Amino acid sequence: MKRIFLLTVSLLLAVSSFSQDIEGSWNGVLNVGAKLPLVINISENEGIFSATMDSPAQGAKGIPVTTVSFENAKLTFSITNIGVQYEGIWRNDSIIGTFKQNGMTFPLNLSRTQATEESLTPTVRPQDPKPPYLYNSENIRFENKEAGITLAGTFTFPKEGKNFPVAVLVTGSGPQNRDEELFGHRPFLVLSDYLTRNGIAVLRYDDRGVAESGGNYQTATLEDFATDAAAAVNFLKTRKEINPKKIGIIGHSMGGTIAFMLAGEKNSDLAYIVSLAGMAISGDSLLRMQRYLLANAMGIPDEDIEKSQAFMDVVQNVVNKYPEDFILQNMDSIIAEITPDSLKGNETAKTSFQQVLKQMMAPEIKSIMNYDPSEVLQKIKCPVLALNGEKDLQVPADANLNRVKALVKSQVTIKKYPGLNHLFQHCTTGLPNEYGSIEETISPEVLSDIVTWIVLLNPLKGT
Repeated sequence: MKRIFLLTVSLLLAVSSFSQDIEGSWNGVLNVGAKLPLVINISENEGIFSATMDSPAQGAKGIPVTTVSFENAKLTFSITNIGVQYEGIWRNDSIIGTFKQNGMTFPLNLSRTQATEESLTPTVRPQDPKPPYLYNSENIRFENKEAGITLAGTFTFPKEGKNFPVAVLVTGSGPQNRDEELFGHRPFLVLSDYLTRNGIAVLRYDDRGVAESGGNYQTATLEDFATDAAAAVNFLKTRKEINPKKIGIIGHSMGGTIAFMLAGEKNSDLAYIVSLAGMAISGDSLLRMQRYLLANAMGIPDEDIEKSQAFMDVVQNVVNKYPEDFILQNMDSIIAEITPDSLKGNETAKTSFQQVLKQMMAPEIKSIMNYDPSEVLQKIKCPVLALNGEKDLQVPADANLNRVKALVKSQVTIKKYPGLNHLFQHCTTGLPNEYGSIEETISPEVLSDIVTWIVLLNPLKGT
């Protein structure tokens, strides 16, 4: 369920014979269907290099690179909690390289040439709303007192009337801004605009540690993100424009699971929740299914998939058995023990296995892997709308929708959309490498169904 490319990262570069030459700003454009400019700014302090990597079109900050090296004209780095790996070779004052994430590979070349104004402008999609908006839009801040952080977001509500029903939008996994921006799409901007134009107020916010929100994304767990969403609900209860008895949550992917959590535990007075491809089965089961579906759709033979699954089972056991400090201190011996005999002595495999192990240790991934929503699903009292795309390879529709229908005892509506992927786009394969090349941001049918369902629950007349 990991997201990608919401990057403004900190790097630590090892000292090398190229130390003086590599200082400065490096620019590149990642083409994932949409063009995503990246800028790396490198500086030196007492022989230690540091840098920040920015994604100007998306505006997120503070995501650290886990491992970095620059030796013999070769730059490599990884961001384990979102499955990123980069490898590039210095050639004629340029770095020619490859950016990889979760099985997908994209060319990424870096140079000192400054990115043009056009390349730094966010990609415009046909469904993106354009100002002036026909409703009120207010930048707001609210406190998560439990975490001691301030979160920033946007509150939109109709210009005429009062006592509006309202939705809190909760993003999927991986650092995201308030628009849930990825692959040049802004799903939450499109959804927020559609809801508000149809009489439903909306609060969407930057994830902790992203854009204008405080806190540290990298150290947060699924449960921590749930407290952020709960704080957003509490903030809305102070707003005179909305009806405090008509507050709901719309969550995408991990955000859908958080909606389940809040309805079943932290906010039993919620008026409704909408799960957009939310995880309703146990996290370890979901990750296993996700790995199989993605690999199968990419044409990887079943025999190789089975080997990969077996290896990942071993990795998960290691992560759950030992504390993080122990794993980091004994990384070489652990890798040597879990590496298949056929790959022992293979340095490339060793590096890859280290990155996988560190990725699985990330608090967010580990907490998802070990979470089972069965108990909270049974405690939900408010109406639930659960939606999935038929071609979703990240949160498979049948397994999760059937679980919602079986366990939730309140009013439940489920729907599976033919031909839609994890982002609710009409697609061909459902693979993530299509997301950026698809013009559509969200299926209009999904937008219409959400509004119709909420309005039926919370009639707008008399407001």
